[in-house]
Amino acid sequence: MTGGPGPAITSGPGPASTSGPGPASTTPGPRHEVAVLALPNTIAFELGLPHRLLESAVDADDHRFYRVRVATLDGGPVRTSAGFDVLPQHDVSLLAEAGTVVVPGVYGGPAMTDGTLPAELAEALRAAAGHARLLSICTGAFVLAAAGLLDDRPATTHWMHAPAFRRLFPAVRLDPGVLFVDDGDVLTSAGNAAGIDLLLHLVRRDHGSEVANRAARRNVVAPWREGGQSQFVERALPETGESGTAATRAWAADRLATPLTLADLAAHARMSVRTFTRRFREETGLSPLRWLAGQRLALARQLLESTDAPIDRVAVDAGFGTPASLRQHLRASIGVAPGTYRRAYRGNGVTGHSQG
Repeated sequence: MTGGPGPAITSGPGPASTSGPGPASTTPGPRHEVAVLALPNTIAFELGLPHRLLESAVDADDHRFYRVRVATLDGGPVRTSAGFDVLPQHDVSLLAEAGTVVVPGVYGGPAMTDGTLPAELAEALRAAAGHARLLSICTGAFVLAAAGLLDDRPATTHWMHAPAFRRLFPAVRLDPGVLFVDDGDVLTSAGNAAGIDLLLHLVRRDHGSEVANRAARRNVVAPWREGGQSQFVERALPETGESGTAATRAWAADRLATPLTLADLAAHARMSVRTFTRRFREETGLSPLRWLAGQRLALARQLLESTDAPIDRVAVDAGFGTPASLRQHLRASIGVAPGTYRRAYRGNGVTGHSQG
């Protein structure tokens, strides 16, 4: 792929580069073409995610924004990880028509064992990189990396496969601690359900939070998840039951405009601050205050995108208190000011940014 790496976004919703379809229009236009590449031993769950999530992205009149089609290398059947065969209607030439190419995860194969690909597959992916966004789910990142499309770029994959990935592809800037990475025209995600996070992020990036949230509701999934893969790495399970923090999280989420301290949260959970902080981190992978800031930032972004409320009102309603505080948090998270963010989503384009 030509050009250097673009801005990286990790494990959170937000706008990104100008690749892909623009903001939603009141007049339905041509659907954005998405090609899903089914390789031998493709992970069955992940193979179905692009169709399920992207074709759930509709406008207020139920017009779809994407058309999703599946291809194999030669147009013939491939065996999935679940033991059944998939027989698509397209071969790899479909990639030439696509604006987005999705590579679901695979079990085994040369990309994972020795970091190589069949020449025809590598050539097709490199050609697609000249005109389309490339997106991988889980171990699909091995396929993109084996084609040389992740060299000197940030990426992620399932945390269990991170050591093998680093060994095979040392030139890739792997971050196994996040749910997904958006590097502009190349996007990678962690295992299985993180593909849902990334696909909803793609919808949000293309068409805004209202469309993405609608797609999430149709699929009964969270619009986004806070935190990263670190909360899923194998370790001793936290205690569950009445001693958990879920009820306090729900309580706090309903009171984002209210000043809440760590002591307030711990008191609601009927725990000491120390115990509450430990339990909270075990369950979410985040500190309580970082989680609370993330919830407030998500609400502020939704209000900026979907309402005409003044920025000082948005700051109060989202719990930041002042426009200066909102500006500080938004800049730290995605690199833009509230006014710029609002214009990006409610104007004619989207803006590049980074999240550290």
